[in-house]
Amino acid sequence: MRLATFNLESLDLPPKSKIPIELRAEALRPALARLDADVLCLQEVNGQHVPDRPERVLLALDMLLEGTQYADYHRISTTGPEGIGVADVHNLVTLSRFPIKSWREVEHELVPPPMYKMVTAIPPVSKPEPILFDRPLLLAEIELPDGRLLTVINLHLRAPLAAAIPGQKQSPFVWKSIGGWAEGYFLSAVRRAGQALELRLLLDQLLAEDPHRLIAVAGDFNAEDHDTALRITIAAEEDTGNGALSPGSFILLDRSLPADRCWSVLHHGRPQMLDHIIVSRSLYGYFREIEVHNETLGDELVGFGKGLRSAGSYHAPLVAEFAL
Repeated sequence: MRLATFNLESLDLPPKSKIPIELRAEALRPALARLDADVLCLQEVNGQHVPDRPERVLLALDMLLEGTQYADYHRISTTGPEGIGVADVHNLVTLSRFPIKSWREVEHELVPPPMYKMVTAIPPVSKPEPILFDRPLLLAEIELPDGRLLTVINLHLRAPLAAAIPGQKQSPFVWKSIGGWAEGYFLSAVRRAGQALELRLLLDQLLAEDPHRLIAVAGDFNAEDHDTALRITIAAEEDTGNGALSPGSFILLDRSLPADRCWSVLHHGRPQMLDHIIVSRSLYGYFREIEVHNETLGDELVGFGKGLRSAGSYHAPLVAEFAL
C-alpha cells in the first residue's frame, strides 16, 4: 500500500488563480501519477461556485483529476461554514482506492479555543478573545482488502507567518511595529501548537480504543523535526521521561531519508522538511520505504519576490510504502 501527502498550494480556477487549471494540470498530473498512491492526502484545495448550486464544490480538483487513476477514488473533504459544501480556500481532501467506512472532522473537539487579550492592537481591545484554529483535522477509517481498518488523519497546521493584529499592518506583508509583528507571530505559534495538541489527544483517544490500531498522520505540519508541533505529535520517550508510555509514541518516517534528500520546501536557499508522514508503532511494523519527490522544486521566496506563481507547487509530495 502506498500512502502519500501533497500540498497543492491553493488549487483554484481563474480569476482567483492567476494560472489556468489546464496549465496547473500539466504540471501536477505527472507528479500525481508518479506517486501511484492508494491513499492520497491533499492540502490547499480551494472550493468554487457553480451555476444552480448554493454551496461551493471542488470543481478545480475534479478538473485536475480527470483522466487520472484518482478520478474514481473514494473521496472525503473538510466542509464549509455550517457544514455545507466546502470552504472557499484550503480544504483538506483524502482520496482512497479502498472504501472509506467512516470519516469526521475534529476542530476544537478536544482542545477549546484559548482565550487571549491582544496587547498591541490599535485601538486597544477591552477583553480576551478566542484563538480559533484555521482548519480541522480530517480523519478517515479506510477498509483494507483484508478487512482491517487503517486510520488516516490528513492535516494542515498553521503556517509560521505572523497572524493579523488590528491596526498593526501597513500592507499584507508590511508591519507598523516590531511589537505588533512579534505578537502576531506568537499567536500563529499558539494556533499551530494548539492544533498539534488536539491531534495528540485524538491519537491518545484512538489508541485507548485499540492499542494496536493502524494509524497514519499525513500532511503539511509547517514544522520541522524536533519543532514543538512534531514533538507534541510524536511524544518520544526522551520527552515524556516515561518508558511505560512508549507504546503511544509515533514514528516520523522521513527520518529514514538521506540528510541531503530530507526537504520538502526550499525557502530562500534553505531546504526545510515541513511535510511529514507519521505512523503508529503497529503500522510502522509494515513500513518499507519513503520517498520525497523534490527534484523540480523552485525556491518559494525567489518566486514570490518575482511575482511568480508556480504551475506546480512549492511543496514536494511524500509517499510511503507499507507491506500490507
